[in-house]
Parts: sequence; C-alpha cells; structure tokens
Amino acid sequence: MAQQVRIFDTTLRDGEQAPGFSLRPAEKLRLARQLDALGVDIIEAGFPIASPADAEAVYRIAQEVRRPTIACLARCHRADLEKAAEAIKPAEKGRIHTFIATSDLHLQVKLRMTREQCLDAAVEAVRYARHHTFDVQFSAEDATRSDLDFLCRVVEAVIKAGANTINLPDTVGYATPDEMQAFFTTIRTRVPHSDKVVFSTHCHDDLGLAVANSIAAVQGGAHQVECTINGIGERAGNASLEEIVMILKVRHERLPFTTNVETRELYPSSELLTRLTGQGVQVNKAIVGRNAFAHEAGIHQDGMMKDRRTYEIMRAEDVGAPWNPLVLGKHSGRHAVQQRCSELGLQLESGELLEVYRALMVIADERKIIADSDVVTVVSAVRSGPSPRTETVDPFDTPSGVPAGHHESGYGHGV
Repeated sequence: MAQQVRIFDTTLRDGEQAPGFSLRPAEKLRLARQLDALGVDIIEAGFPIASPADAEAVYRIAQEVRRPTIACLARCHRADLEKAAEAIKPAEKGRIHTFIATSDLHLQVKLRMTREQCLDAAVEAVRYARHHTFDVQFSAEDATRSDLDFLCRVVEAVIKAGANTINLPDTVGYATPDEMQAFFTTIRTRVPHSDKVVFSTHCHDDLGLAVANSIAAVQGGAHQVECTINGIGERAGNASLEEIVMILKVRHERLPFTTNVETRELYPSSELLTRLTGQGVQVNKAIVGRNAFAHEAGIHQDGMMKDRRTYEIMRAEDVGAPWNPLVLGKHSGRHAVQQRCSELGLQLESGELLEVYRALMVIADERKIIADSDVVTVVSAVRSGPSPRTETVDPFDTPSGVPAGHHESGYGHGV
C-alpha cells in the first residue's frame, strides 16, 4: 500500500524571502487560496516576528483558509513564539514551526552558544509552543552539517518535549541524494520514539540537488516534504513542489508514495505566483516552463503527431498547462508545417507544401520562431502566384539514391 507524503508549502515564507519576491498581505492571501485549491497539506504562511505585514498576512490566512494546516515560523525565542501563537490563533488547524541551528559552525559563529544552550533553547521553545497548539514542528537548521550524535540528542529531546514533526533541513544545499537517504534512515533508527513523529525534509538547491535530495529523504523515511511553487526561495531556491509531486506520480512504480495535490492546479499556481511577483520561470523549467511540452525538432514533431507517448512522459493537461506542442522553427519538418496549416484552416495541395515549407524556413533563420501570422502570409503569397526560387537548401529534397521520405521527420536531434 502506498504511503502518503505530506506537502508542506513554504512559498509564502521561505520562497517570499528571496530577493524580488516580496508579497503584500492581500497577495499572500490570494496565493494561499490557490494553494488550498492545489491541495497542499500545510501552508507556511510567514514569519510573524519579521514584520507587522507578515504577522497580518499569517493572521488573515489563518482566518480565511480553513482546510489546510496553517503554519508560521518562530525562532527559539519567547518573543517569536508569542507572535507566532497570536498569528495562528484563528486557524482551524494551526502549527507553530520553531527552529534553531544545530551545526557547530552556526552555533559558534552565528549564535555564539554552546551545544547545551542550544539543546535547552530547543526544548524550552517546543514546550512553550505546545501550550498554544497541539501541532508543533521543530527544525534543526543546518542539520546535514551537524554532528550526528548531537543532532540525535536534540531530536530525542524535542520529541520528549512534545514536537509532532521533526524537520531536518539541508539548509545550504550541501548534501547528495545517497547521503540524504542514509541520513534520515540513521536518525530514525537511532532516536527513541522516532516512529511517533513525522520526519520532514527541507532542501535547498545550491548544487541543483534539492528535488533529488527531497526524494531521497522520502526514501529514507521522511513523510513530509517542504517545497515551493516554481522552486523559489533563498539563494538558488528550494525544492520545486511541482517537480516533486509529478515525480511521485509519474514514477509511482519506483516510488510508491502519494500526495493530496490536485495536479491540474500546478500550472495555474505557477502562473499566479508569476503574476503576483513579476518573476517568470525559465522557459525550460520542468512541468511549468513555457517549453515543457513544446517540440520544434522535426523528429520529435513527427513522433508526437503519431503518438504523444513517443516524447512525453506526462500530459500537459495533467498539470493544467496549455498544450500546443508543435513550435515551428528551423528544425521543424514538413509534417509539422502541414499540421499547423491544417489547424489554421489552410488545406495545402501537395505542390504547395514544399513552397510553403521553403519560404517558412527562410523566415525561421531570421526570427527563430514562426508565428501563425507568418504561416497565413506565406500560404497567401504562394497561392497568389509563382515566386522566385530561393537558394535555401531543403532538408527534405531527396538526393539521388536516397529513398523518398528518408528525411520526412526533419533534422532535429532525437536526443
């Protein structure tokens, strides 16, 4: 039986901390409603001590978004915890997420405290939080660079103090997938009563491994994944929510885990975040990028027209994305040109197709992408009368001795 993985969305907290991604309370509330529609289990709505606006946003979200758990962040400081408790008070299901660094580097350089002081602060914070809500999450910042023996002591102590969820972040994106799986397996094995809590993973993308590390952590026993829409967040960002969800869905035979996410809301969620922040995603971004379901190469286009499964392992419709896969450019083949003309209501005679194709390839060399208006204009020109033959080499001209149709799929690379 497949195990369920909880999706903890931190777009409104860690994601919003990234330069250029700041949101006003009303914008946060709008995005929180979309995250609710998306089906995430936990929304980390903000860091109340950070600013009055952040505290207001958490409070409004807690008031108005009722299905998911509403969490907010607090350091292991009394003032932070008081603000957090106040902010989530209206929530149907509220969570205080308290954290402290556990690596020697952070303890010595940033916090200037001993391991024992860190341990005491963590336990006191969890106990205080439990007075205000049953649902308390503890995070050991920089966990993957912490001394393992000390980290196990901290985790054991906060479980005894009442933490329900234990998050072990790869705060600086330093770990590798094999390390992450072993890391979670080891801690769960060594810490008493670890089966009574939910272990969580929170991975950053400094080495481009956030998603891979998150999946490895799940394989090591983490049943909550902290992630963001479009992978936004500090520095290189967080693990991408849409990638994690679709990996678990597409490769279910290898990863027998499920989520509550409505995948058809993935693309709309990405689009809303882009509109609210003014920060777009790279065109080749997995799942939600403009080119994620687009094909220009002739070989790919030919395969797509015959059966989408040849070059697509998921459907654009599954993630709520528009599907218009045939992008006309210099790598396209005649089949794609004919298909686009047909879609535009332009039925070409066999003699017209080659002329139209040649003319469009001239445009493609100059503009890179051929627009529908270019197709209409070229077809009209071809039909209005003979045009001078261009010197453009047609990759579909059949050389002597080569069977007709040998190049029908174009020159685009198949790999």
